[in-house]
Amino acid sequence: MAAPAPAGLADGGTHWARGWRRAQGASIRMASLLLVAGTSLAGIQPAQATPPYRMPVVELEAGGQRIDAELARTEPERERGLMHRTVMPENHGMLFVFEQPAQYCFWMRNTLIPLTVAFLDEDGKVADLADMQPRDERSHCPSRPVRHALEMNQGWFDAHGVKVGDVVKGLETVPNGEPKP
Repeated sequence: MAAPAPAGLADGGTHWARGWRRAQGASIRMASLLLVAGTSLAGIQPAQATPPYRMPVVELEAGGQRIDAELARTEPERERGLMHRTVMPENHGMLFVFEQPAQYCFWMRNTLIPLTVAFLDEDGKVADLADMQPRDERSHCPSRPVRHALEMNQGWFDAHGVKVGDVVKGLETVPNGEPKP
């Protein structure tokens, strides 16, 4: 049952209700606009967007190609890795740097692009290559201890003739392990 119209409205309240709905709609539109503007000003991005963060970049070489590799040297950087990225440029990658050689395993939780990881020993020699599918939570581990892992777009190493036993050049310029405060 409809609520009674306020006294003094000749049309039985429809004019009052229509005005109220119009004001309510304007309030909802204004609140939505403020929410969008506020999240934009705060730098909040939708979950699927490529995040604005970038880590320091080092220049490497493999298969005769220059690689611009973002450095993931701290535990939070290594955990975040390439999560939520929707694209990665052709000769761009991420180099994971560890303080000690070990058998570090990788997975693809929240990673949206297919990747190939090259596990590299202390001399930059490719110990293993593993193709990894988006959002796959299976572990991909090297067969022996490594000091670095280089993630590139899936198929990049194959397309440039990089195979197990080849050397990735430029690692001597990479700081070892976590930066000191």
